Amino acid sequence: MSRKGLKNHINSFALLRLMVAILIAVGITVAIIFSISKEPGTAIYNLFLGPLQSKRHFFNVLESSIPLMFTGLALSIVFKSGNFSMIADGALYMGGAVAAAIAIKMALPAGIHPIVMILAAAAVGAVIGSIPAILKVKCHANELVTSLMLNNVFFFTGIYLVNKHLIDRSAGTFASLKYESTSSLGNMVSGTKLHYGFLIAIAVAVLLYILVYKTKFGYEIRLVGSNPEFAKHSGINIGKVIILTQMLAGAIAGMGGAVEQAGMYNRFNWQDSPSYAWDGVIITILAGNNSKYVPLAAFFLGYIRVGADLMSRRSDVQNELVAIVQAVLILFITAERFLAVLKQRQESKKALSSYGE
Repeated sequence: MSRKGLKNHINSFALLRLMVAILIAVGITVAIIFSISKEPGTAIYNLFLGPLQSKRHFFNVLESSIPLMFTGLALSIVFKSGNFSMIADGALYMGGAVAAAIAIKMALPAGIHPIVMILAAAAVGAVIGSIPAILKVKCHANELVTSLMLNNVFFFTGIYLVNKHLIDRSAGTFASLKYESTSSLGNMVSGTKLHYGFLIAIAVAVLLYILVYKTKFGYEIRLVGSNPEFAKHSGINIGKVIILTQMLAGAIAGMGGAVEQAGMYNRFNWQDSPSYAWDGVIITILAGNNSKYVPLAAFFLGYIRVGADLMSRRSDVQNELVAIVQAVLILFITAERFLAVLKQRQESKKALSSYGE
């Protein structure tokens, strides 16, 4: 079998695994709804078709997919390098807080204002992303542990920044002063909240795919992630690759925080951590750790969550049911033995046919 044929075979099998996992998750979800609901038809209809009932609901899916794309892209590049840093949460939150400060304290022309917010948030995110990477390279500290601990540090740092310098004491709840009107990204479609951050997220996905699969640095990232010993003996500076990769991931997550603030809010009111990083893990798994498929995975996750919200409002089934769908998908997609027998049979048939030729 040629190299191209082998790659196509692997990709088609991965797609088959994903589709079967989705069907199993849907089947389990439907069975649970029938077992607990007095109106299963209404619940199932709103879960799977609710987002298509109106323009507003469908665009809610697209709106909710934007931050998911940014964290999915951030984690996909980290995982591609063979690391497991979850600093995207801290970078996204601080990116949002820094963007809020610029939106309140700086008066800039429309169009320029959100760009400055996004670039500043990306710079802050890159610095935050570098910390667990440097600790790993220099001190051999586990990046998962350090990143989870630092997420709390940066969450409370963001809270302090808003409380100390940006808070609106007359708001009656935790909220910053209102943003300058010039800081808004603007809506793409009238009558919806879909903003131009959607196009920014798509552009980042395209650029990240080009970086990972079409450049020398991207090759180094993939080689370090798949075979660090070979990469080391090939002359690649593994520490440099790890640090730069996690800086890039932090920058993407920071951009996500700024885009969300500039597109969806007129003041900063994230009193709780958004916890988008764990959603990013789900999206990265669904996308097969390929940035090209992250927008589709983010759309899928946003779709079932909007459907679950509609189901909970219109039936007697709570939207926590969506966690079952996510858990089943992760379970089957990450299980190495899932459909392994089918894969072995396909490989045997291809090997026999190649031998016959």
